[in-house]
Amino acid sequence: MTGRTPILTVRGLSVRFLMPGGRRIAAVTDAHFDAAAGECLALIGESGCGKSVLASALLGLLPANAQAAGEAHIGDLDLLAADERTLARAVRGRLIGLIPQSPAAHLTPVRTVRSHLEETVTALTGARGRAAVRSAAEAAAERAAFPSGHLDRFPHELSGGMAQRAATALALVGDAPLLLADEPTTGLDRDLVEHTVDELRRHVDTGRRALLMITHDLAAAERIADRVAVMYAGRVVEVTDAESFFGASGPRHPYSRGLLQALPDRAFSPIPGTPPELGDLPAGCAFAPRCERATDACTVLPPPTDGIACHHPHVPEDLRA
Repeated sequence: MTGRTPILTVRGLSVRFLMPGGRRIAAVTDAHFDAAAGECLALIGESGCGKSVLASALLGLLPANAQAAGEAHIGDLDLLAADERTLARAVRGRLIGLIPQSPAAHLTPVRTVRSHLEETVTALTGARGRAAVRSAAEAAAERAAFPSGHLDRFPHELSGGMAQRAATALALVGDAPLLLADEPTTGLDRDLVEHTVDELRRHVDTGRRALLMITHDLAAAERIADRVAVMYAGRVVEVTDAESFFGASGPRHPYSRGLLQALPDRAFSPIPGTPPELGDLPAGCAFAPRCERATDACTVLPPPTDGIACHHPHVPEDLRA
């Protein structure tokens, strides 16, 4: 942690899917991390590693065949233990503001942006009366830098950047202490990516909320994040500050280092092999078959659950004896 006030505290979060025939798939295993007020935590990893499943668990939006265990607290409320009534009335929108992936697809196509905002204002705030609701909706749009002249447009009339701002405005209506952005830069060109993450950063810098940004876009993460959590095969394998992760010393887990080395603007060196299927994880460390540092022990023993999930992590020069 950074010494800031924690907004979200996750301890031992695991998600299993019960499949036909009694088979269980471990989508998330024993995740530990925090997100603090005034900071952005970027949760990164390849597609299919469990990032979005983890987000769904926090929101109580897992499918019926999923089982979640562990703890995830915002204040005194354990999100994983909350019933649907609490999740619907107290969590979604009020404690967690969601900025979904592909936001235009989450907007009702026959309703304007203004209509979406006014409905959300009515549901989440104490605003009553047409004038008050309209004013609150316009204020939310202004906070998200959504142009007032676009409020009466329909989703199909919005550019990718405008749809992203509309989704951000909706997430800000309830003044939630945690913003959860699921792949917010997907489908945007680089200029829009930079604008989007800068806007998200602006909402975090008020010091009143935290941002958990799920992404596989390392360039976006480098631009916005204070800390980075790396997922591989359902497990959070490393949590570190962004300066160390993207700086000269680099991350400590071999997979994290491989992600950076696979970037085109670095010494391009793709990670060999492919990620394992979550329903068919190897014994020991799931990354061992792709890891140049792996030993026989790595193929048998599970990695540590406290700190870096690796038997042989890289050690920065200033920590070496």
